[in-house]
Amino acid sequence: MIGQLLANGIILGATIALGAIGLTMTYNILDFANFAQGELLTFGAYFALIAVSAFAGVHSTFGALSFGWPMVVALLLAAALTSLLAILVDWLVFRPLRRSSIQVALVIASFGASLLLRHLVVLIWGPQPAYYTTNIQISTQILPGVRVTPDQIFLVALTALLVVGLHFFLSRTKLGKAMRATADDPQLAQVTGIDVARVVRWTWIVGGSLAAVAGVLYGMTVQILPEMGFNLILPLFAAAILGGVGSVYGAVLGGLVIGIAENLSVLFLTPTYKPAIAFLLMIAVLLVRPTGILGKPKL
Repeated sequence: MIGQLLANGIILGATIALGAIGLTMTYNILDFANFAQGELLTFGAYFALIAVSAFAGVHSTFGALSFGWPMVVALLLAAALTSLLAILVDWLVFRPLRRSSIQVALVIASFGASLLLRHLVVLIWGPQPAYYTTNIQISTQILPGVRVTPDQIFLVALTALLVVGLHFFLSRTKLGKAMRATADDPQLAQVTGIDVARVVRWTWIVGGSLAAVAGVLYGMTVQILPEMGFNLILPLFAAAILGGVGSVYGAVLGGLVIGIAENLSVLFLTPTYKPAIAFLLMIAVLLVRPTGILGKPKL
């Protein structure tokens, strides 16, 4: 039973990690906590639903997976549209407020943007849950007492691939190095010739794309709901804080810890209290080690 709970925790933690990366990049480069990050996950899931619905008559699957090339197209479309949405929200809401010296204004604005986006989802798609497919997958045993579906294996594998790709992007490319320099000192980065406005745009593109992928993967393995981003925002923040606020690698570590802890908590608590585990871990880390597990933030 513990093995199965650990597997479920890794699956949930992988989804949380992708969303938390965007959250921690926004904090590190733009210097504010974006409470609208959860709604980017939701919009990503619904953008993919539009594309999947458009290919409803196409029956294509990759091996044992529940989806085929239409879902791949939907995933890419969701990433692109969610990135555009993130840039649009930044242009309309956050960019004017960055000129202000009152940092809390950005946080409050992100609350307002979150509420607006959440209700916009309900207005467009309605409050009822949705699914990418009605096919039921049969889980297979990969270890004694551990059963997972092919889609869940795909989720973990894709998350690992994206994290490795992001690592090389930040450490090897010119743009990635510019983003790290801007995170360290925006004023110095601008003086040295780095286009900070371009870095900000790409921060939203990367963060929005990863949020969209997280939303699609969550919807693929659970279900799509207008409240899914709102339900995940606390675990996203807990993961970012647990690993080290501002650290991409800390967000991944924090996401896995939160996912595993929430699932193992059913050994001692009823499932109703699972969401409280993320909150308790976040408070514990703030009290004991405010800088997080990995210490000083580093993009």
